[in-house]
Amino acid sequence: MDKENLKLTSTEIGTLWGEYVHGTAVDVVNRYMFRIVEDEKIKALFDEAVKTYGKQKKQIATFLEKEGFPIPIGFNESDLNPGAKRLFSDAFCLQYLHIITLHGLLGHITALAASVRKDLRDFYDSCDNDGKTMYHKTIEVLLEKGLFQRDPYFYPEENPEYVQSQKFLDGFFGNKRPLASTEMIALSFNMKKRILEKTLSIAFSQVAQQEDVRNFFMSTQEVSNDQIQTLGNILRGDNLPIPTSWESEITTSTESPFSDKLMLYHIGFLMQASQAYHGTGLASAMRLDLVAQYEKIILRNLMVTKEWFDLMTKHQWLEQPPLAPNRKSMIGNAK
Repeated sequence: MDKENLKLTSTEIGTLWGEYVHGTAVDVVNRYMFRIVEDEKIKALFDEAVKTYGKQKKQIATFLEKEGFPIPIGFNESDLNPGAKRLFSDAFCLQYLHIITLHGLLGHITALAASVRKDLRDFYDSCDNDGKTMYHKTIEVLLEKGLFQRDPYFYPEENPEYVQSQKFLDGFFGNKRPLASTEMIALSFNMKKRILEKTLSIAFSQVAQQEDVRNFFMSTQEVSNDQIQTLGNILRGDNLPIPTSWESEITTSTESPFSDKLMLYHIGFLMQASQAYHGTGLASAMRLDLVAQYEKIILRNLMVTKEWFDLMTKHQWLEQPPLAPNRKSMIGNAK
């Protein structure tokens, strides 16, 4: 087999298509934040992020073109109002870049796992390295500015122990066992992602132009808030702190820096990505009340995602990914 001339598979094309569309959406937001940020260290991070994705975008386009696939529309200058007033503080912009970098890292690893051809694996390796570099840099600046939110501390037991009974799974009645450190991973991750979604939903509802889009953002901020409260109550039950909210980092501007299409897509993308994180939380939960809450959250998010899909298709804003050949249609046309 000639490994150098392997055609890209459907999954490899799918990862490239997704990286292009998702990447162009985030790139528009990054370029806006680069313009409004005043702190020089934060500004330098956004400058690096924009330049890094610019190189990745060209490579993705090259891969697709060589396989004969059209370049996705994605998002571009038409989705950005560069003269719009400041909508976010420097602190929120830095938090946004950190969380979005985490999303990117997970996306690159998924794409690498779906890739076979060496040039594509090398590309995702380089994307992953770029993402890890940015991840470290955002943490360093967050720590330097006192903005990084550390997770709760646990204290060591004298000796390792085995689970003694089925009571380890209890959670609805009686005395619940304390949260396990393995359960804290997903809890912390999900809380921070929901806080980002809620903050963006508030900001986007403040500047959205179309009423149905604005109403959707108002709905998603309520959904995010309810889920933050749900997960927060679980933490409070063990007297553990919850992450700080970022609503106060939104200005009073009502001038939109982005198109309604971009803002709606961005919230939908975050909500779909969060389903994977909630699924991980469900898989790692060993307390029944935690399992039940994750199941409720996942079901509610599925309903919101359906609302998002209907709204995106109503406005013809949802770009269609490459599809498998429609053999039945071909057979029908051949008659």
